[in-house]
Amino acid sequence: MSTAHSVLHEVFGYEQFRGPQEAIVQHVIQGGDALVLMPTGGGKSLCYQVPAIVRQQMGHGITIVVSPLIALMHDQVGALHEAGVEAAFLNSTLDWQAALDVERRLARGEITMLYAAPERLTTPRFLELMDGLHQRGQLSLFAIDEAHCVSQWGHDFRPEYRGLTVLHERYAGVPRIALTATADALTRADIVERLQLEAAGQFVSSFDRHNIRYTIVEKKDATTQLLRFIEREHPEDAGVVYCQSRKRVEELATTLQNAGINALPYHAGLPVEQRQLHQDRFLREDGIVMVATIAFGMGIDKPDVRFVAHVDMPKNIEGYYQETGRAGRDGLPAHAWMAYGLQDVVNQRRMIDESPAAETFKEVMRGKLDALLALAEATDCRRVRLLGYFGETYGLGAPGQTSQDGGVARMKCASCDNCLQPPAVWDGTDAARKLLSTIYRVHEASGLTFGTGHIMDILRGKDTDKVLQFGHEKLSTFGLGKDFSEQQLRGVLRQLLAVGAVGLQKVTTDAGFSFDTLCLTEGSRAVLRGQTAVQLRETTAAAAPKRTRRSTQAAAAAAANLGPDAEVRFINLKAWRAEVAKQHNLPAYVIFHDATLAAIAQRAPQSLDDLHGISGIGAKKLEAYGAEVLRVSSM
Repeated sequence: MSTAHSVLHEVFGYEQFRGPQEAIVQHVIQGGDALVLMPTGGGKSLCYQVPAIVRQQMGHGITIVVSPLIALMHDQVGALHEAGVEAAFLNSTLDWQAALDVERRLARGEITMLYAAPERLTTPRFLELMDGLHQRGQLSLFAIDEAHCVSQWGHDFRPEYRGLTVLHERYAGVPRIALTATADALTRADIVERLQLEAAGQFVSSFDRHNIRYTIVEKKDATTQLLRFIEREHPEDAGVVYCQSRKRVEELATTLQNAGINALPYHAGLPVEQRQLHQDRFLREDGIVMVATIAFGMGIDKPDVRFVAHVDMPKNIEGYYQETGRAGRDGLPAHAWMAYGLQDVVNQRRMIDESPAAETFKEVMRGKLDALLALAEATDCRRVRLLGYFGETYGLGAPGQTSQDGGVARMKCASCDNCLQPPAVWDGTDAARKLLSTIYRVHEASGLTFGTGHIMDILRGKDTDKVLQFGHEKLSTFGLGKDFSEQQLRGVLRQLLAVGAVGLQKVTTDAGFSFDTLCLTEGSRAVLRGQTAVQLRETTAAAAPKRTRRSTQAAAAAAANLGPDAEVRFINLKAWRAEVAKQHNLPAYVIFHDATLAAIAQRAPQSLDDLHGISGIGAKKLEAYGAEVLRVSSM
């Protein structure tokens, strides 16, 4: 491990390992298989990069890194080059001659790490390449990044990952390390089975991202709510906004642009060149907001994303956690904001019910959706619930406080909306029973099923044309819910859908139009009989206090507690870094993270010796940039 510590310091510029990194590195260097679950920003890459370098020095040869995205390969290989490590990738961006050159360098043992996509790794040509390395004893390690993609139970299943079983079957003696930021117990078990990692050491870090504040609001006008959130909380900050549909992405990006926000759209339907351009701008420029479908994000290493917003509810907590985890990778305060509504639940339920998957799979997906809805509707600490989903108890070794609620001690994180502004709660059981009774009586009277709006109109006593047309004003439940607002009833319906007490039935008109109607289920009976209570949070319209606009540079400098002189140095260093990054065609953070620049600015170095020990400055970077850093710092 003394060699591993030397690599960590000399190559990557870090003084010590974090959390379980050291145990993982030691295990893998010694040839053990490993499954690593570590949150985004927790330092997963070092868990295989350090062993790759050390094992090559020990004569074991080359590490093959399975990576799902071309952009991620490019940036990680670029970062390794900056650190003085021989790395390369094989993907579709290389022409035939360039790919052949990489293969020749690989055969000569001149490469420490080779990045490749899972679909390339299982091709006959690549397998032949690995066979040659293996026969010469030069195949050192397989690192499988984003390993949750192998599981059908996970949030981002990719069938090509299933082919990675060939690694164990064909190269049984070569150690493997599988890494992911997100996996519940079911997904974790599936990863182990699919990748044949039953004998592997399992290293599970805390899932708590303590610097992220969680806010979930009921959707009223999502666009206006999002605009207010960005303008009040994150003006000029880099962020990601997730939407369900491509059309919504483009509409929302245009709306943000018209509001003076530097926003770009990203979805799979855009031309490849445009997607690449937008991703490059997001990675390389400050303060850009990317409006995207979930096609964007995996492997994005940008450290200074200050917020991730969802204007539509994701499919499950794993997807939500993975996407929100792209905020605040630098450890500075960040924000996860989501707006959700009844239609989100209806849409997600319908997609599950209408999918061609087996009923077992649908049941699992419904359970995952229900868990996310429970998180959204929760009145207690969101962090406690979020960590609990992954089997972690908040407060064990984590900062927090307890409060006595009804005589019960509850953990509070003091950095989610429920802890900062506890919501009021109301009993929706009576409203739920009246809604279910209305659905039953409407069907009994006319043999038809109707949508949400019509059922609520009947219960609230509104004599609309449709109510009068079908004679539903004569029903015994007509007007019984006039004391409930539409917003309250929508909240009740969300809960009933979540617990399966209400079902959805698609109806197609003679004109070919399709819409969802409400129907009773087996689960309705317990609510109608009063055996199941429905507790709901009161909706609040309280807005966050308006923040003063400030530049991203000033915010980063303030976060690092820099004085006036150091702040000037910090701004000058950022400007210099931007020029270097542009010359190297790399994101600025690959050259140096903000935290490294802030530490340099704080120290005000006068010599190269003064730069020693600053986190993020390894030997190669000191040699390459030390003199320039001193020049810029003295300006």
